[in-house]
Amino acid sequence: MIRATIEEYCPPGVLMSEDQVNGQYGPTLLDEAEALSVAIVATVERLSFEPREFPPASSIKT
Repeated sequence: MIRATIEEYCPPGVLMSEDQVNGQYGPTLLDEAEALSVAIVATVERLSFEPREFPPASSIKT
């Protein structure tokens, strides 16, 4: 359930496939949890450091 949520809401490519997780980390639930936490951290870093374009601020005349 957590994997499906991350796949749906996080940017593409931050979460490895289940086969890749098994090959790099291992087949246990703890290994899956580690891969999920890496994906969450990668998402937060992307969202925190990506440059964003903001619309120009409206001028307020007083």
